[in-house]
Amino acid sequence: MFTGIVQGMGRIVAVNQPSSDFRTHIVELPLSMADNLKTGASVANNGCCLTITRIEANQVSFDLMNETLAKTNLGRLKAGDFVNLERAAKFGDEIGGHVMSGHVMTTTSITRIDKNELNRTVWFHLPSELKPYILTKGFVGLDGCSLTIGEVTDDEFNVHLIPETLERTLFGVRQVGEEINIEIDPQTQAIVDTVLRVMEQQKSQAV
Repeated sequence: MFTGIVQGMGRIVAVNQPSSDFRTHIVELPLSMADNLKTGASVANNGCCLTITRIEANQVSFDLMNETLAKTNLGRLKAGDFVNLERAAKFGDEIGGHVMSGHVMTTTSITRIDKNELNRTVWFHLPSELKPYILTKGFVGLDGCSLTIGEVTDDEFNVHLIPETLERTLFGVRQVGEEINIEIDPQTQAIVDTVLRVMEQQKSQAV
């Protein structure tokens, strides 16, 4: 379980890819995140839950299989790129964002970026399969960041980013056209799916 509060950014120091459907990323973690790491622990990379397979000081290896490569932006990364990082939450930790599983559903692209002196509004393409779950003032996980949804249109949605988010995460350097991992809020999904199922049952009974 994760909270969507990015704890730091890590640099990919090497990518080993023995086949098209498997690769290993070696990520250099900030020293502040490297204490008491253990093989088998979970760390979110751009919001995707990955398992530590090897530890050498603050350089940590993660294996990425076909499903991860197909549904996330991690397969496009190369040595020198950075990822947003969050270690798994512990019982008793403060939930500063919203509960996230680290199970990325798909990617979405940045369509435009509006800037002013301090803040930034980032617009994203709205995937058709996620439309029921992207609601104004709801939560969404974007590259591992727990963010509040701003405006929603037929084919776009946006989030408003404060300077702290821009400084601590990759959103400070993201550009139009880049692909972002997206995880919808599981509570929103459960409620929407339940309502739709009940409505469908009532519709079928009325026929």
